[in-house]
Amino acid sequence: MFHVINKHKNHITGITGGLLVLAIVFYLMELSGWQNAALLTATVLAGIPIFIKAFQALRMKSFSIELLVTIAVIGALFIGEYVESAVVTFLFLFGDYLELRTLTKTRSSLKELIDMAPQEATVIREGEQVIIPVEDVSEGDHVIVRSGGKIPVDGSIVNGQATLNEAAVTGESVPKTKNVDDSVFSGTIVDNGYVEMVAEKVGDDTTFAKIIELVEEAQESKSKTERFLDRFANIYTPAIVVLSVVVYALTRDLHTAITFLVVACPGALVIGAPVSNVAGIGNGAKHGVLVKGGEVMDNFSKVDTLVFDKTGTLTKGKPEVTDIKTFDGENSDELLRLVAQAETISEHHLGQTIVKKAKESDITLDSEPTNYEVIKGNGIRATVDGHVLAIGNRKLMTNEAINISDEAATYAVEKEKAGNTAIFAAVNGQIAGIFSIADQIRDDAKEALADMRQNGIKKMVMLTGDNRHTAERVATQLGIDEVHAEMLPENKVEIVKQLKADGHIVAMAGDGINDAPSIATADIGIAMGEGGTDVSMETADVVLMADKLKQYAHAFKLSKATIRNMKQNTFFAIGIAFVLLAGVLAGTVHLASGMFIHEASVLLVILNAMRLTRFNQQSIKAKNSKLQPARA
Repeated sequence: MFHVINKHKNHITGITGGLLVLAIVFYLMELSGWQNAALLTATVLAGIPIFIKAFQALRMKSFSIELLVTIAVIGALFIGEYVESAVVTFLFLFGDYLELRTLTKTRSSLKELIDMAPQEATVIREGEQVIIPVEDVSEGDHVIVRSGGKIPVDGSIVNGQATLNEAAVTGESVPKTKNVDDSVFSGTIVDNGYVEMVAEKVGDDTTFAKIIELVEEAQESKSKTERFLDRFANIYTPAIVVLSVVVYALTRDLHTAITFLVVACPGALVIGAPVSNVAGIGNGAKHGVLVKGGEVMDNFSKVDTLVFDKTGTLTKGKPEVTDIKTFDGENSDELLRLVAQAETISEHHLGQTIVKKAKESDITLDSEPTNYEVIKGNGIRATVDGHVLAIGNRKLMTNEAINISDEAATYAVEKEKAGNTAIFAAVNGQIAGIFSIADQIRDDAKEALADMRQNGIKKMVMLTGDNRHTAERVATQLGIDEVHAEMLPENKVEIVKQLKADGHIVAMAGDGINDAPSIATADIGIAMGEGGTDVSMETADVVLMADKLKQYAHAFKLSKATIRNMKQNTFFAIGIAFVLLAGVLAGTVHLASGMFIHEASVLLVILNAMRLTRFNQQSIKAKNSKLQPARA
């Protein structure tokens, strides 16, 4: 029954409005009987959905706004105020309608995401191209996507080339060229070209599906302010009923008591915080920033210290081998082959850089490493073609009792001072060569860090497993306050814990995999990884889908704007409530006008929150010369 009434609530609102217009006509025609009939019909018709919701709330032992309105309407009917009973019920339903429309607007970012989800896919089945629903695509299927089409699942390209718009996933609309072996993500659009891809993640496992799920969950989660207001409303609402009785006892005026009941409804107060939360999270999703809920938004706005991993966070994470120095007559190609073969077991970005260099040099990697071991934070040990290899940093060489000659040590320091990472390669217990690997600072790093410092960040710290010389070079260029180099993952956790113990509110940004322990330890964990990874999406509080520091700056400013907006709504709602109650007691606010002002206040807090849907990162006007970081 209620489902049917709720489904037609908009029609009921329209009919009630028509009856009120008809009542005005009857009034002008001095047909008081017909006027009262129209008003009573309007009251009953509009009151039904309100009464039912009030009854349902009572069954759940909850005092709802609908209950206050129901009591007020019954009281108005009792004293013969048919005009006010009809106007109050109509305004309440009309307010509900407008609230729903505007709330839908605040959720527009999520709706836009859902609308971007692909519905069909062209797959090759038994040698034929067939179009099937996207939910029927299986892992391993070969999928064809042409110009203008949407990538239906996550996978990698096996044939073709295309320019893709990845805004649905990363928030970045700048097209990217994708070739064979490149990864592509569901929801992205082929602007130009043709690709054949192998499906690797389908259905709810795709990156795009997880983004939608995370945003939905985040918008439903509550901040501390929302939870407090919920508890407050559960106490406030019954208290208003009691106060209304007190007002009647003091004034002996039922009309004043009923008006007091209506205007004290905490509608704007209850809805102000949630709508700000929804709008803020929706804005983040639209710009490729996934903020996991209102409490995360609240905590993020209080952050005063940023901790960064270097590689892949402050730098582009696309290092290249710039030089291979060999010793004692070693052949550089043979050393590259042995080291690259050993590094095939490693997932570390530096190891994969060496593997990439070997492939670019057309070196065949067909020997399986044996007796291999990854020494976390230091390097690897492995046997390739009977040669025992140790590949890593100085600590690894020391631990393996491998002597680093003066020539090798001097060369390594020179390369490190020039901004390279020096990777030592020992073969059979002797230093055979040094691989110099360089990574570039992100183009937007200096601007983004300056923006965040201007918006309240007091301290910036860099933690890296890289050498001290390279770390210092990056820190100097970016104005980082404090640097800790040659760190193991457990050392990073200790630094984060110490910062928290010193009273700092800490946000830690890393790649979401190697830095997972320190990300989890920080007050706010930020995962950077283009297209996202399962680990980053699950462990971090905030995920930057486009892997850009400007998104970090946007997320930080957005958190502050969202909490500021939430406070504005709360203070406005409380202020309006006090003004209305004072007006009732002074006799200047009546039932219909009180309900009108109440509904208007609800709409105003929603409209204020909707400003967040248009919030965007502003260009930085201040020059970096204004920054005066204190180097530790």
